[in-house]
Amino acid sequence: MRLVAGVDEAGRGPLAGPVVVAAVILGPGSWDEITDSKLLAPADRDRLARQIRAEAAAWRVAVVHREEIDRINILQATLRGMVEVVQGLDPAPFSVLVDGNREPAVGARFRVRTVIGGDRLERCIGAASILAKTVRDDYMRKLDASYPGYNFGRHKGYATPEHLACLRRLGPTPEHRRSFAPVRECLQGQLL
Repeated sequence: MRLVAGVDEAGRGPLAGPVVVAAVILGPGSWDEITDSKLLAPADRDRLARQIRAEAAAWRVAVVHREEIDRINILQATLRGMVEVVQGLDPAPFSVLVDGNREPAVGARFRVRTVIGGDRLERCIGAASILAKTVRDDYMRKLDASYPGYNFGRHKGYATPEHLACLRRLGPTPEHRRSFAPVRECLQGQLL
């Protein structure tokens, strides 16, 4: 049987926190409910994430932190996370389906294909999106407890009006991405 891994990420756009990348080889089983994590209710995402961890043939998650994002940029940090999760799968997949249009340099032994909107089209990519999102959301809820007043548990670090207001009022935390314009402007006293 030729194993196929799906790869997706969560958290490329936010102003704070990590980008989380996941790879999943589903294998046999009942995966009919799996789709793009953004289309699922939080309770369904959490339930499906538990099922994926328990029943998938293989899965792996990488958390790429703010410092790395600021050092090499968000695209390169995401691609680096993709390489890490694919190369860490055991058993190794024969081919890899990646959500989006950027192919990570995972090595010649893997056949890689990008799929725009893949988290809705390919269940293995949808499963990866579920793992990535649930891990990142959990991380942001923990940040909410560490940095009261920023409401990370609610907006998950995205540039919502609420988050921008918190950033103006309280300034950036160590988890804010310095390379992202609103945070950089805040540090320079320009975010009004």
